[in-house]
Amino acid sequence: MKKEKNILDVETQVGFPLYAATKEVFRACQVELTRLGLTYTQYLAMSVIWELKRVNLKAIGERIFLDSGTLTPLLKKLELKGYIVRERLKDDERSMVITLTTKGKALRKKVRHIPEFIESKLGLSSEETEQLQGLLFKVLHNVKGDNM
Repeated sequence: MKKEKNILDVETQVGFPLYAATKEVFRACQVELTRLGLTYTQYLAMSVIWELKRVNLKAIGERIFLDSGTLTPLLKKLELKGYIVRERLKDDERSMVITLTTKGKALRKKVRHIPEFIESKLGLSSEETEQLQGLLFKVLHNVKGDNM
């Protein structure tokens, strides 16, 4: 007699492999990032700052889907490490601009291998990786209620 699928069985829930795969990929990645003194979330924030050069808190949060309550302490830690400078705007003290220090600019060279390292952990072809990334962005924007 064949066992009926239970919708609450872990293996039948789409969220489980999404959660578990993410956790395991970033566990492997964290070894590399710890060597550099970063968490993955700090690495993502730095990636936005490297790309935009001069950016405000809101723009970083929008790009990596973090609220200011999570992002502010993260940026304070990056500032303490000497990677960024956070400055309040003179004409609007509620707004803050984040820029890179020389040390922060140099860090970029040290983490250039991280995207390829993560992709190598996936064990997918480049076409599969591209397809997975597209699907994950679609899911992310659907869940967040944004249109792509």
